[in-house]
Amino acid sequence: MNVLVTGGAGYIGSHTVRELVRRNHRVVVLDNLSRGHGAAVSGARLVRGDICDRELLGELLAREKIEAVLHFAASSLVGESVRFPSEYYNNNVVKGLSLFDTLVGAGVRNLVFSSTAAVYGEPREIPIPEEHVTIPANPYGATKLALEGALRWYGEAYGLRWISLRYFNAAGADPAGDIGEDHDPETHLIPLVLKVALGLKPHLDIFGSDYPTPDGTCVRDYIHVNDLAVAHILALEALAAGASSTVYNLGNGNGYSVLEVIRAAEAVTGRPVPLRYAARRPGDPPALVAGAAKIKRELGWRPRFESLQAMLETAWRWHSGHPRGFEGFEE
Repeated sequence: MNVLVTGGAGYIGSHTVRELVRRNHRVVVLDNLSRGHGAAVSGARLVRGDICDRELLGELLAREKIEAVLHFAASSLVGESVRFPSEYYNNNVVKGLSLFDTLVGAGVRNLVFSSTAAVYGEPREIPIPEEHVTIPANPYGATKLALEGALRWYGEAYGLRWISLRYFNAAGADPAGDIGEDHDPETHLIPLVLKVALGLKPHLDIFGSDYPTPDGTCVRDYIHVNDLAVAHILALEALAAGASSTVYNLGNGNGYSVLEVIRAAEAVTGRPVPLRYAARRPGDPPALVAGAAKIKRELGWRPRFESLQAMLETAWRWHSGHPRGFEGFEE
């Protein structure tokens, strides 16, 4: 299948591109490289550009005979979204709608959308099912929910067929250890913990110790990035086979607190992780744990890396082998 991956030079996008190539799909990546890394893309054509450039996108869709799109391109930092909501609505919603319009005009009807558990806000039940009420606690989640709403109406009006994947906390790296997580700024817990273990940071800041959780720190459901990649491809194949538009959660169904992640990382690395407590971050719910029975039942998805230890081991292989991330790689 000829597949366009927007944001395919980012963390989750690049791992999905690798899995697509492994499965013999023909892949084109469109990324403006504002936060992605060209060196993370291999086996696919990389085009530097923006999803709102309708002329460029239209040419790509036609020339490459694109049959389906995986849409990852977005701003995705919760705290940043609270400080700069305008940037998030413009980058995620306005540009996302421009993408959808171009796809409809080009006759491309199959789309897999990278969504997030942040659409739920503070959960009323754990684990969280897809039917849970959606009241985002931050602009990031709100922008993703806005696009999900648009997809429903685009489906009704224009025949766009879509699957939205609401994933929880992506973690780990490809077991080969040659691509992995590298954000600037880095806000995700596991890479921050490993940077402290490597001595690149003096300590880890824990944002909040008074949450209504067993140890007072936030609880999250971690899912390996390769398991996310496989889920995207299963969704793509389901749409190609005529599946109806729908939403799926993606997580392991196990919640780990910040302190539990730190202790597990110390065990994997054999190094101490000094920590310091700080105030809560705005928009952070106490606990998020996925109910992922639907995608297992309907698409046959099963996580390969279920344990936190396995996720940390692959992440450690990447970070210890490339402590500066993609710095120094040829783009």
